[in-house]
Amino acid sequence: MNRSRKIGLYGAGALLAVVSLAFAAQQGPGILFPDWSEPTKGTWDNPAAELGKQVPDSRPWSVTTYTSSIEGKVLDGKAMTVVGEIVDLSCYLQVGKRGDKHRDCGQKCAEQGQPIGLLTEDGSLFILMDEEHNPRRDGMTNFRKAAIENMANVVTVHGTFSEVAGQKALYVQGYLTEG
Repeated sequence: MNRSRKIGLYGAGALLAVVSLAFAAQQGPGILFPDWSEPTKGTWDNPAAELGKQVPDSRPWSVTTYTSSIEGKVLDGKAMTVVGEIVDLSCYLQVGKRGDKHRDCGQKCAEQGQPIGLLTEDGSLFILMDEEHNPRRDGMTNFRKAAIENMANVVTVHGTFSEVAGQKALYVQGYLTEG
């Protein structure tokens, strides 16, 4: 490839990067591509379902989390209820896909183990996962199934909130299976 063609390709790549960054800056906080696809079911004011059991503020983590902790010390957790749309994090964070148009793809990605999230009306994003530590590790929980069934729906989720280095997670209790 000649030198001028290489420079042209690098220039086009740099221009694309600048335009992408400008677009992202223009979007500001909030849902990526908010007009692309509405949720399948539910609204922010009237969620389609309720997932998880409410946890007490006095003990937001389950017994299995305490027993699996290092020297009995768990990270700070806070009982929280959040309304949001269930999303496949991999596609949402990569290309902004969500809503009914993405439901089938999101379900397939989540069935293959991609992380599942909860997207709030203001664009906040939470990683969702089973709270019960050892049962989760041992395949004895089924929150993932409930989340996949509700992919692209706006739902109410009860759980334990934890944030580490800016990563927000909501751990959901109440999905233990018979073992």
